[in-house]
Amino acid sequence: MGTEISLDIDGMPITFSKNSRGIDHGELFQEVDRTWNYSEETRSVSPIGDDDGTDGMGRAFCAPLQKVVPRLELLGFTLERLKRDYQSYSKAWHESEDIPLQDLMDFSEYLSFVTAYPLSSLDDTFVSSVSPEGAEAKGRFQDESLLKRIPGYDPFEIHAYSEKSFFSSIIEILHPYSVLRLLAENKENLDANVVWHYGPLVEAGWAEENEFVPCAHRNQTFLIATEGSSDTHILKRAIKVLRPEIKDFFRFIDVSESHPFSGTGSLVKFAEGLKKIDVHNQIVFVLDNDAEGYDAFSKISAMNLLPNMRVMMLPELEEFKTFPCIGPEGENLADINKRAAAIECYLDLEMEERPPAKVRWTNYKKDSDFYQGSLEHKETYMRYFLELIQETSDAESYNLSKLNLVIDALENECTLLASTQL
Repeated sequence: MGTEISLDIDGMPITFSKNSRGIDHGELFQEVDRTWNYSEETRSVSPIGDDDGTDGMGRAFCAPLQKVVPRLELLGFTLERLKRDYQSYSKAWHESEDIPLQDLMDFSEYLSFVTAYPLSSLDDTFVSSVSPEGAEAKGRFQDESLLKRIPGYDPFEIHAYSEKSFFSSIIEILHPYSVLRLLAENKENLDANVVWHYGPLVEAGWAEENEFVPCAHRNQTFLIATEGSSDTHILKRAIKVLRPEIKDFFRFIDVSESHPFSGTGSLVKFAEGLKKIDVHNQIVFVLDNDAEGYDAFSKISAMNLLPNMRVMMLPELEEFKTFPCIGPEGENLADINKRAAAIECYLDLEMEERPPAKVRWTNYKKDSDFYQGSLEHKETYMRYFLELIQETSDAESYNLSKLNLVIDALENECTLLASTQL
């Protein structure tokens, strides 16, 4: 008979292998998702540490779909990418089966079909497909005229044993991770567990424990190149606190001693050099939302970057349009977007026993016709953030809203980059 290993969601297999590990699904999980006591019968888990770890059959990775979704996105499985893949598959099916393309579901119809049935509502009671009641395995999916509109559907190739398994067999026409991403569009599915149950395979001797390693692989991570050490330190801590479920996707230039490409001019030359050597890493250049950052952003954008490279500025914010400033003409309120909003401006600037934050105008940038400004005492705000915020639980009294927008923008750039690499 052999031993099967599968990637499941709510007990429904998405993909499987027999007598071998098959596809490595470690990138969907983190070490915290490893469990020792997973039960297929009850679909319940206990974290490591709840027993002595002797129940080898229960070894698995398990995480709710809601936690897996941002990882899927950073692996490139966005809805826009899925739409393109579905359209390509539909066209291929239309050509191979000589079915008019207009008779097949378009992507919006297919998405509606997949998300119309919460997984928890599907019956997984076993029904023998060879019994007179075999048709019952289809459950509510009896409308052949509808099913035939799904590209890839062949009633003679489906061997279902329950309503849930039948549903699984008719939606698994794209990559397994695409199926998971589509299912996530039904909010009722977000609490469903995604499980890679590897224990039985290891116990049967078909694989070794060390073959099952979580976290993003090196070629799936993103190198984040910043213009200064402070940007790196702040972004690393912000990701750890605000996005712990995807922190393993991000790598940074080592600035433990000093930044090897400090300043916008050096970062522009670094980007130019990486392009010339045809580097294969996924790289995102992150620039401040100030005059020098905008100038560097324009120069890097004009380089016609490699497909595995992107450049971004910190997001422009409405509250930066009327920010306290001081210069030769005294104090006033001014728009510091593209002029003076370095990363320290995105920290919580409300500190006890400190005067209100303000930007001081410094030098004039002729190329952009802007004055460059700098947040006064910015090192103080950075040290306070790095010393106070160590873990998510430390953030209760600290305003992380602006940093959250920064990480949103960075995550979006990385997602767009990944979706072009598949």
